[in-house]
Amino acid sequence: MRANTTPLVHGAGVRLLEASDASFLAAAYAANKEHLAPWEPKRSDDFFTVEHQRKIIDLKLAHHAGGYELPWVLVADHHIIGCLTLAGIVRGSFLSANLGYWVDRTYNGLGIGSAAVAFAVREAKEIGLHRVQAATLLHNMGSQKILERGGFQEIGVAPAYLEIAGSWQDHRLYQRILF
Repeated sequence: MRANTTPLVHGAGVRLLEASDASFLAAAYAANKEHLAPWEPKRSDDFFTVEHQRKIIDLKLAHHAGGYELPWVLVADHHIIGCLTLAGIVRGSFLSANLGYWVDRTYNGLGIGSAAVAFAVREAKEIGLHRVQAATLLHNMGSQKILERGGFQEIGVAPAYLEIAGSWQDHRLYQRILF
């Protein structure tokens, strides 16, 4: 593990996304294409290329530099095994962010998602956020359990919240109040 990686569980760790991660992210997304398809927006073939991942990384790092996003990668065995993000960071009277994450199919069930969410909550507190929100598809029981273990409370259902797998789908909304 690199020196700038924070250990999580079972040999996995988390670190900030780097400009040099494009080929590793492309490989991770390609390896998990079918696993992630039901939970994410429809992806064009170019999404899985190094060039497209480089563009996404550039945008995420610009948002990070502006204070609007904390983009991390989950790593194990010298590979990227997922992503973790606090996005849409808003300051002022809101002090809130949206949490998103995914874990490689071969690492599911090891507690890495729960450890990553706990890490993101600690980081959100560290930067002075009051609230973190997350949304899951209604049938994504795995993510709901992870969020509930992480102290998130359900706050309702948002109809047609996000376009996932090609259709606008309802999502269960969660939040964690930090202070």
